[in-house]
Amino acid sequence: RNNQQIYKEKHMKKALIIGGGFAGCATAHQLELMGDWDVTVVEAAPFLGAGVRTNWFGGHPYTFGPRHFLTPYNDVYNYLNKIIPLRMCNEHEFITYVEQDDNFYAYPINMQDIKTMPDYDNIKKELDDNKRKEYFGAKNANNLEEYWIGSVGNILFNKFIDNYNKKMWLVDDCKDIDTFNWSPKGVAIKEGPRAAWDNIISAYPIASNGYDDYFDYSTKNSKVLLSTRIDKFDIINKTVTINNNSQSFDIIISTVSPDILLNCEIGALKFLGRKIHNIVFPSEFVFPDNVYFLYYANNEDFTRLVEYKKFTKHKSKNSLIGMEIPTLDGGKHYPLPFKSEQKKAKSYLEQLPDGVFSIGRAGSYLYGIDIDDCIRQSFLVREIIQQGGQDYAVPGKEYRFPEMKD
Repeated sequence: RNNQQIYKEKHMKKALIIGGGFAGCATAHQLELMGDWDVTVVEAAPFLGAGVRTNWFGGHPYTFGPRHFLTPYNDVYNYLNKIIPLRMCNEHEFITYVEQDDNFYAYPINMQDIKTMPDYDNIKKELDDNKRKEYFGAKNANNLEEYWIGSVGNILFNKFIDNYNKKMWLVDDCKDIDTFNWSPKGVAIKEGPRAAWDNIISAYPIASNGYDDYFDYSTKNSKVLLSTRIDKFDIINKTVTINNNSQSFDIIISTVSPDILLNCEIGALKFLGRKIHNIVFPSEFVFPDNVYFLYYANNEDFTRLVEYKKFTKHKSKNSLIGMEIPTLDGGKHYPLPFKSEQKKAKSYLEQLPDGVFSIGRAGSYLYGIDIDDCIRQSFLVREIIQQGGQDYAVPGKEYRFPEMKD
C-alpha cells in the first residue's frame, strides 16, 4: 500500500451506493466532487447504466425505453451537457391510434382533432356539460376514471384513456387506480396539435453510445463492484454483507426498492416491468416526420412503438422499431400508482435512519422520476451532506423535497 492509500483509509469517509443506474452514478460523481469520500458502487448487473445503457440490435443503437432527456431544470441540463454533449429534440410529437375511428390523433387531446371526429357533436356536448359543473377538472375524483371523465367526458375517456391505462398498469378497471397526480391534466385540451414537449428541454446524447460515457466518467474514482449483490442488510447500523464480508459505512445511498433494505418486513412493494420486442423495417424511416412514438389506446397487448433513430440519428437504410409490452415479470421499472403501495413505501422510507438516502425511481417509489430527477436528487444529497444533515432524501410533495416535480 502506498501513502495515498493509507491516508485515504484513515481520513476519508466511506459511502456505499447500491445500484449503478443514473441515480447511483450521478451521486458517485457528486461525492467525488466533494473530495473526501471513499465511494463503493455495488451493481447486480455486469454493466453500469441499467435501462439507460445503450444496446445494439441489427447494428442499431437503442436503450430500454427509450430514455430521452427531459427537464425543466437548466442547471441539470448544463451539468449533463458538459459531460456528454446533447442535441435538442423538442420538435417531436405524440400521436395515438384510436381503432374505433381508424385514425391517428395528436396527444395531448386537442380541439382541432376533436372537430374531425365522427362523434364530435356528442363530444362537444359532454365538454360543455363538464364546464357547467363545479367539479370541472375532476377536483373531486377518487380514481383515474373519475378524474378523466370529469375532465374530458366519457367519449374521449373511452377513446384515449381507458384501454391504454388498463394495459399500462395491468388492471381490469381504471377505478382501481386511485392516485393520478402523475397523469397529464385532461382539462388542458389544446386548440391544436403541438410538440410533445414544448415547455421543457427535450434532448438526447450526440454520441452513438448514448449516455454510456457518463457512467464511466461519473464513477472513475469509485470502487465499482459489478455482477455483485448484497447478501445481508443491517440498514439501521449502516452495515451490509457482501461476499461474506461485513462492512460498515458512514452513509448509504440506495437506488433499489426501499423494502429490500428492510428485508420486506411488511411485504414486498409491487412493480410492473416491460418487455421490448425489436423489429427492423426495410425503410430508412417508418413514422411520419417529427413523430418518435406511436401510442395505441385499444385492446393491443402493447402500449407504444418507438422509432429509435429519431432519437439517436443513426444512419441506416433500415429502421429499428421497439414494441413495449407491460408485464408482471419483466423487471422493476414502474412503481404502481396505488395508495396502498405508496403507503407501504412511505412506511419503509420513514424507517430509514440518518445517513441512509433512498433515491431514483425505485428508491423513491415514484412513477414520475426520470433522468433529470435522478441527477437533481444527487445534487440534493450533496447539499444535505454539506450542510451537515443526514436525513433520508426522497423527492415528491408527500416526502422530502416539495420543489421536485411529481
